Amino acid sequence: MEHYKTKPEDVVPLGQKIAFGAGNLTNQLLPAALGVFMFFLVVGFGMSPYKAGILSAIPRFMDAILDPIMGYISDNTRSRWGRRKPYIFGGAIVVGIAFVLMWQLKAPEAGNSHETYNFIHFLLMSVIFYLGYTVFAAPLIGLGYEMTPDYNERTRLMAISQFMGQIAWMIAPWFWYLISRPELFPNAPEGVRVLSYYVGFICLVMGIMPALFCKEIDQARLTGQTILSFKGIVSNVKDFFRDVKQTINNKPFLRLCGATFLVFNGYQIVASFSFYIVIFYLFNGNQMAAGQWPAWFGTVSALMTAFLVIPIITYMSTKIGKKNAFVVSTLISIVGYTLKWWGFSPGNPWLMFLPLPLMSFGIGGLFTLMMSMTADVCDYDELRNGMPRKEALFGAVYWWMVKLGMSLALFLSGVILSAVGFDGNVQAQSAHTITMLRLADISIPSLAGIIAIWVMWKYDITETRAREIRNALVERRGEL
Repeated sequence: MEHYKTKPEDVVPLGQKIAFGAGNLTNQLLPAALGVFMFFLVVGFGMSPYKAGILSAIPRFMDAILDPIMGYISDNTRSRWGRRKPYIFGGAIVVGIAFVLMWQLKAPEAGNSHETYNFIHFLLMSVIFYLGYTVFAAPLIGLGYEMTPDYNERTRLMAISQFMGQIAWMIAPWFWYLISRPELFPNAPEGVRVLSYYVGFICLVMGIMPALFCKEIDQARLTGQTILSFKGIVSNVKDFFRDVKQTINNKPFLRLCGATFLVFNGYQIVASFSFYIVIFYLFNGNQMAAGQWPAWFGTVSALMTAFLVIPIITYMSTKIGKKNAFVVSTLISIVGYTLKWWGFSPGNPWLMFLPLPLMSFGIGGLFTLMMSMTADVCDYDELRNGMPRKEALFGAVYWWMVKLGMSLALFLSGVILSAVGFDGNVQAQSAHTITMLRLADISIPSLAGIIAIWVMWKYDITETRAREIRNALVERRGEL
């Protein structure tokens, strides 16, 4: 395989890489914190599960619809501050403040649950939150794709970004523990309200870092952008659907989406199963005995991803190419999932950490490589369809697919739990239920990984091909 040395002008300075990673920390911390806080919306604030489901579904449905629209708007924006930075800056401020306000709910009192007030308050604030999140996230992803045109430097940039994003998953499992500690907070609602200030502040400060310190692509090089205006809204809509069509007709991009859908959602379907297996298999349903073990399982997994997997994946991709690195990392993760059969042992809980270094190659390698490869796909799209470049739209469609898959995965997770006979109202599960749950925990992500490798097998944007595409674009643009 032929390798090329990254040109000095294509190297992203470390400060800009860290600033972009800070934005990804916000992008990861928000969903990580929401996953914990939504639990306390039901058990702390007394919201009915049915209404909590509505509060989860409506804003996220809106978010999924708006993602591609925001990507299109960002791609076609022209301003003195750039086409990404104004949205990232404003969006980060909105999501940080809205996250705090969203959780300033009333705790249940004797004779009054405040459910109606909490439902209306949370719905309104979450709509504002997800609007700000869309405005922030879509341009941020597009910014990452355009910060360097170099095949390998893109992977190094995304590696640091994913490294910093893993910090969110190191600390989020401990939110459960902190909120429930009586020596810290008098009750769970108070814990949620106070902790939301810290999460919102961190997300606001980290979120504006890319807008302040990262460099956008030179707007003078961009042509073919649609003029955005209310008067031209009809033509804007036509151009939007034209760009979306070109995006979803991009075969290499579809392979990236398909492989991500499989690997990520194979993991998501069983993500909560480890929690159940730790409590109901290792500790026979005794949650007090389980203590901090589930939190440590999530934290150690994130630590392994950040400090072991991402550096190895980055090195591997520069030596054997991104597609081959994806295949190898997915195979390693399958070995890790298989080892869970022996790793989860009632006689020695410490063995649960045995499979984690190998399992972490699945998700850790996935997003480091896929984000880098999507940047390569944006070059391929420009070669096929010309300007304007559509980095934010590609990113928005990619993450729309991820969010859609996540909703499906959460649904299937509940279906599988019911199918194996899991009963949350009893402490001791049957031996058959535990065995089937453990088999599903191993087989589902393993099978999804094998299919994902098959999907990616004919992905053909290698380092050599990426260099050819870049040279063709440079010649077409008339650049030196």
